[in-house]
Amino acid sequence: MTTDTLDLQDMQAAAERACELMRVLANPDRLLICCQLSQQEMCVGELEASLGIVQPTLSQQLTVLRNADLVATRREGKNIFYQLTSTSALAVMNTLFQQFCTTPTTRSKK
Repeated sequence: MTTDTLDLQDMQAAAERACELMRVLANPDRLLICCQLSQQEMCVGELEASLGIVQPTLSQQLTVLRNADLVATRREGKNIFYQLTSTSALAVMNTLFQQFCTTPTTRSKK
């Protein structure tokens, strides 16, 4: 921790932003999507094939991620590509990967 202290209003604003990020990530489908997009940009068809999330659900969850400004899109022909652009979300995904997705021998034991 740093020696800088936040005043109460700044702490409350930071807590609100953190809670909003965690609320968006607290859905298994959205978490899987962010995990994939933390590794590389992908189009909807690639996400559907790799995650097994059916199109209507996938589109709905991508909309939530777009509305929360966690992902950005680009169009190439008929394909829409998504990438994780939120540095906060990427930091959370990296931590979650380290804590839950590595083998027990490489993970620190608590």
